[in-house]
Amino acid sequence: MPELPEVEVSRLGVSPHLIGNTITQVVVRERRMRWPIPQEVANVEGQSVIAVKRRAKYLLIETAKGTLILHLGMSGKLRVIDASTPIIKHDHVDIVLDTGKCLRFNDPRRFGAVLFQAPDMQIAMLNNLGPEPLTDDFDDKRLFKLSRNRKGPVKNFIMDNAIVVGVGNIYANEALFLAGIDPRRAAGSISAARYQSLTATIKQVLAKAIEQGGTTLKDFAQTDGKPGYFAQHLNVYGRKGEPCEVCGKAIESKVIGQRNTFFCTHCQR
Repeated sequence: MPELPEVEVSRLGVSPHLIGNTITQVVVRERRMRWPIPQEVANVEGQSVIAVKRRAKYLLIETAKGTLILHLGMSGKLRVIDASTPIIKHDHVDIVLDTGKCLRFNDPRRFGAVLFQAPDMQIAMLNNLGPEPLTDDFDDKRLFKLSRNRKGPVKNFIMDNAIVVGVGNIYANEALFLAGIDPRRAAGSISAARYQSLTATIKQVLAKAIEQGGTTLKDFAQTDGKPGYFAQHLNVYGRKGEPCEVCGKAIESKVIGQRNTFFCTHCQR
C-alpha cells in the first residue's frame, strides 16, 4: 500500500502538470471503487486547478467550484500522459486538461477513491485526523501525553491516524528501530525522553523517504510511470532472519495489529 512519502512524491510529481491548467473533462470508466465515484466529480469541468495538496494519504485537487479527493488505496497509481494514449486494463479515471494531457488513475484492486468536496462541505474521512508528521503540530510532548495509560503496542499507537497521520507500516518499523524502541512495548510504558527521540526519527525517516522518492521519480509524464514504492535502504522492514546492520543479531518478525512487524531484540528495548 502506498504510504505517505509515496503519496507526497506523487503530489510533487503531478502538481506542475495540473496547477494553472483547466480541467476540460473527468472521464469515469469504472465508478465501483472503495466508495462509488459520485456524479459530482464533473463539477470541476471547466475549472482551473488552483492547488494540489495532500492531507494524510489523500490528494486534494482544488478548483473554485470544489475539490477532487483522490486516494491511491492499495494498488493505485497516477500517470500524466497524452489524453489520446490508449487505455490499459484498470485505467478507471482520466482528469483531462486543456494542455492535451490527462491525469490517469489506474487501480487494479479498486480500493482507491475519487470523491468530490464542495467548497461549503467537509468529507467525513478527513475529519478527526491527527497532525501531519512533518509539521510543528506533531511534537513529542503531545505524543507522550496521548500515550499515557495506553496498554496497546507502541507500533499501533503511532500508526493511529487520530494520533498522527501517515505513519504507515514500513516507516513505523523503521522509526522504532532508529529510536531503539521495541514495537511490542505498551505505548503508556515509554518515557517522555524516548518519545522525544521517536518523534524525531519519525520525521527523519519520512523526510528522507520523500527526498529519495523525489530523486527517483522525477518524471510523471510517461506512459509507464509508476508512482508508488521506490528503492530505498531499509534497516529492518522485510529483513526477517537477516543480520541487524548495527549488532549482527538476526532480525525478528511478529504480527502486531494484523501487520508484519520487524525488529531487533538487541537494539530495541
